[in-house]
Amino acid sequence: QVQLVESGGGLVQAGGSLRVSCAASGRSVSDYAMAWFRQAPGKEREFVAGISWNTGNTYYADSVKGRFTISRDGAKNTVWLQMKSLKPEDTAGYYCAAAKFSSGDALSPYDYWGQGTQVTVSS
Repeated sequence: QVQLVESGGGLVQAGGSLRVSCAASGRSVSDYAMAWFRQAPGKEREFVAGISWNTGNTYYADSVKGRFTISRDGAKNTVWLQMKSLKPEDTAGYYCAAAKFSSGDALSPYDYWGQGTQVTVSS
């Protein structure tokens, strides 16, 4: 079992920056790829960014490439999503997810999810 707790969401103006965090706990957390998804009201959940369980390889949705950066600490217990040049269309609930022994891309089998943190970008 893996528990995921997100934090760091909030209200930011367009063009601003924000960093959200995901604290992971449980058995063998280091065996898991981690990713961020988001879901806006009335829209389907979409993959934002992911990081491999072992290689450090990262993956990004086209809509956030060059603006968002995913990283994790050496112990792999915390994952961050640094967001820059935020746009109103980035407004959504942001969710952390974990997939065991996976690459961290959009198609990895994410079995564990956090409760989410809200990011609101005003125009």
